[in-house]
Amino acid sequence: MSAPGTINAGYLESLLAGQPHLPASPLAWLNALRAEAVDRVGVLTVPTLRDEEWRFTDISLLTKMSFHPVRATISLQAADIERFYIEEATTRLVFVDGVYAPQLSSGITDNGVTVINLEAGFAAHAAAIEPYLGRLTEFRDNVFAALNTAFLHDAALIVVPRDISVAVPVHLLFIATQKDVVSYPRCLLLAESGSAVTVIEDYVSLQEDAYFTNAVTEIALVDNARVNHIRVQREGVKAFHIANCAVSLARASNYQSVSVAFGARISRYNLNVQLAEEAECAVDGLALISGRQLADTHTCIDHAKPHAVSHQMHKCIVGGSAHAVFNGKIMVRQGAQRTDSRQSSRNLLLTSKAHVDTKPQLEIFADDVKCTHGATIGQLDNEEVFYLQSRGLSDTAARNMLTYAFGAEIIERISISSLKCQLEQTVLEQTTIQP
Repeated sequence: MSAPGTINAGYLESLLAGQPHLPASPLAWLNALRAEAVDRVGVLTVPTLRDEEWRFTDISLLTKMSFHPVRATISLQAADIERFYIEEATTRLVFVDGVYAPQLSSGITDNGVTVINLEAGFAAHAAAIEPYLGRLTEFRDNVFAALNTAFLHDAALIVVPRDISVAVPVHLLFIATQKDVVSYPRCLLLAESGSAVTVIEDYVSLQEDAYFTNAVTEIALVDNARVNHIRVQREGVKAFHIANCAVSLARASNYQSVSVAFGARISRYNLNVQLAEEAECAVDGLALISGRQLADTHTCIDHAKPHAVSHQMHKCIVGGSAHAVFNGKIMVRQGAQRTDSRQSSRNLLLTSKAHVDTKPQLEIFADDVKCTHGATIGQLDNEEVFYLQSRGLSDTAARNMLTYAFGAEIIERISISSLKCQLEQTVLEQTTIQP
């Protein structure tokens, strides 16, 4: 029997096999960043249940699969992906199996606003993005972030200049089309002082076979900037999806986030948010899974400076033999006085075989704070079911209505009407039990 370390090494070497074929960048610091990431992959191992941060999430199935980097992209037409378009988002960057598709995209470089593929944006923005690209998401102790950084080439780049408000949402559409492929989606958003933008990060699939999406998103808000970040993961049910997102908030900036996970056989989303003085964030999430799916959300909200505010609501609806995990940490550092932070984890089990592990955490090193957290796990309230039955609904209809309402509370927080309607329909379809 092979030792776990040997399995890890061989698996990671297979994923790195395509890395040397990347073209060298004219930017020395970017080449150095990639090289350092390759070195870290050689040192790190794939996490197992023995790792504290992964003790509820078994990804051994992933290491038993064979995935290779994209060798040739599939040519898509607009008609092939129209159903994924969002009516309000006229600005769109499309990536097919992680590779930028300019013929399907409609980026902008207008009024100082840049929405473009990273390679094309280097000429004008190299100096601005160097402090953030590969710096916000820590890859030195994270093998999946290191793998993504080793393959860093195509990426969505959004730069919103000072005091500019982008009127329409920006849609970043990542499409999986091939089985047995590993892709490395990457996003970098820089919102300069006083700016505002809404970004939709959307993961979809045109096929139902197994593949692996390994994504990294980095978001930097300068003083008084506002970012509304909507993340939708609706990949194939045989897919593997692991993502890391890091957000840095400067003084008095505001970050609003809604994350929705419907797809993938195994998914993991790590979200790390750091708040400076007077910054504010609202981080909401919904995982809706069934069958044998596993969905894991890990968040860390780091109050590094005083007078910051954070609110978080995360919900899981779990059916079949599915397994949901939520680990939410709130860190209040020494000196971060007058912090106001609230966190809630609410979980609904639809069957006797459904399983949820939830772990809200508070780590407080300041004495003048207002922090609360709580978690609930349960099935539908029989009294609520009875009340609806007394109003003429059948038992099945009553349960469907309550389950839908439980998930729709998070969807309602999405500000894009057409996307909200799409997701509400998905929640309705996936929570409806046939009589």
